[in-house]
Amino acid sequence: MEFNNRALATVEIFGQELWITETHVSTWIVMGILIVLAILVRVALTRFTEVPTGKQNVIELAVESFDNFVKNTMGPENRAYGMWFFGVFIFIMASNFSGLLGMRPPTADLSTTLVFSVTTFLLVTFSAILKKPKEYFKSFFEPLFVLFPVNVIGELSIIISLSVRMFGNILSGLIVLGIVYYLLPTVLTIAIPAALHFYFDVFAGAIQAFIFTILSMIFIKNKI
Repeated sequence: MEFNNRALATVEIFGQELWITETHVSTWIVMGILIVLAILVRVALTRFTEVPTGKQNVIELAVESFDNFVKNTMGPENRAYGMWFFGVFIFIMASNFSGLLGMRPPTADLSTTLVFSVTTFLLVTFSAILKKPKEYFKSFFEPLFVLFPVNVIGELSIIISLSVRMFGNILSGLIVLGIVYYLLPTVLTIAIPAALHFYFDVFAGAIQAFIFTILSMIFIKNKI
């Protein structure tokens, strides 16, 4: 059993050796699939009619449902954030589902979840500074000036909270499935793990994508 992020190849750039890992390859595959789907949807948009039918119904339902979700969570005035969070939600969910294809989910790597967490942290911070700069900087010294270090740690905890939660849940599912495959005879590895894949890859994967997205929205809403 191997639960580590294996290096599949190495490349040398300016004398520095860089590893191409399973996470890189899985991420590229997920990105490729989503880019192709986005192009197909963009082409389909040119043929949209006033009365939706077929795939137009599905696309409009997905977009309108998420738009309403953003408005209910962050308020109508912040619906522009929906474009970013829709992309984040779809990418994270697709990454979590990639385990169904036998790939190592990119979100089972702390590097992936950390990047999304840092990006969300920067979005929260800059949104707060642009909307209410005075209140944002003042909040670090409230309710007492001496609590400044504690408030800074509280801000940075957003990164740890978002990244470690998703990373731990996805990696734990990967480990459990790996142990099951290792213990079962080959003839039984087709049927029995299916229920576990549904739980860890589909159910837990969708839940983690939802939790990451809604917590990010709430962080921004509270700041602005």
